Amino acid sequence: MTTVNANIAAPRMLQVGGGSVRQIVEMLGKFGLSRPLVVTDPFMVSSRHVNHCLDPLAASGIAVSVFSDTVPDPTDTVIEAGVAQLEGGSFDCLIGFGGGSPIDTAKAMAILAAGGGKMRDYKVPVAADNGALPVIAIPTTAGTGSECTRFTVITDTERGEKMLIAGLGALPLAAIVDYELTYSVPARTTADTGVDSLTHALEAFVSKRANPFSDALAVSAMALIGRHIRTAYAEPRNAAAREGMMLGATQAGLAFSNASVALVHGMSRPIGAHFHVPHGLSNAMLLPAVTRFSIGGAEGRYAEASRRIGFADERDSDASAAAKLVAGLEALNRQLSVPSPAEYGIDEAVWNGKLELMAAQALASGSPGNNPRVPNKAEIVSLYHEVWTGAARNV
Repeated sequence: MTTVNANIAAPRMLQVGGGSVRQIVEMLGKFGLSRPLVVTDPFMVSSRHVNHCLDPLAASGIAVSVFSDTVPDPTDTVIEAGVAQLEGGSFDCLIGFGGGSPIDTAKAMAILAAGGGKMRDYKVPVAADNGALPVIAIPTTAGTGSECTRFTVITDTERGEKMLIAGLGALPLAAIVDYELTYSVPARTTADTGVDSLTHALEAFVSKRANPFSDALAVSAMALIGRHIRTAYAEPRNAAAREGMMLGATQAGLAFSNASVALVHGMSRPIGAHFHVPHGLSNAMLLPAVTRFSIGGAEGRYAEASRRIGFADERDSDASAAAKLVAGLEALNRQLSVPSPAEYGIDEAVWNGKLELMAAQALASGSPGNNPRVPNKAEIVSLYHEVWTGAARNV
């Protein structure tokens, strides 16, 4: 085996299992914490889903404050509002409860509170290694993996840019991974977050920064997600499928946090910033086309991914298995009713008018540089065209 010098980062504690959210008080106690600010979103409050976290805290006598102004694709202005509430109290930790947006918001609040200034001051390639307070993450979707990564993604409202922020300041101290919290997740969100986690695992596995640690997690995650994603989508109360997806999402998060994401994510963030497409859904729109483009850079790796996900088997040659990966991803999108950009409601003229800017923003994120086949700007523009039309173009 080739020697790899890899820096591995992970939360100090992962509490994993059905019903584990009820152990939030014990988790705080292990770290000597007792004054949390819970960061969540309006739906988690109105649906009372956040009470899965709040009730055990209240029952133990812990005074709880809530910041619930989180929005999808968190913005720098929301982060600033959260920091204002944080600085107005005597909190000793943040609890991010919800999907990737509340958890990313809590992370960014910790980073901004530590260093001040603007969120854009911390975007890659800056190392955002300082957080004012520890973050405990409790995901309610099986997708982003944010509960165990050293990344957060925040939108710069003035510049219309989704900023990747990376560093130990974004790494949660601990996480509670409770698949029972995902039972009520709608089918569309189950599909989108599921493909997001599959993309995390696949990109970590083929990334130029892959290492033996991330490989082991990515391989396991791909197998879990490939086995369970369709069932979780069709049977939301299926415990085995929900548990498999939650474990796969967390493993994929650990994988890409310790390797990297690549071209799909680089191209996905601008779609989210300009057209407000949910992150997992924009990944799904891109995944087949970007995979087809990239296979030549790491055919063996893509072939092994295809076998692990379940699209191919050991009898298939690498070329055959890689081709089955693309076909399988296209079929999966159809099975999960993933819309095209046009079907989502994006105007073609506006889409075409943004391609050059989106391609530039994708390249600036650095993620395409980790791809097995590194594209130039014209190739990224061509891929955006392909995602719209469904047909590849020569560049």
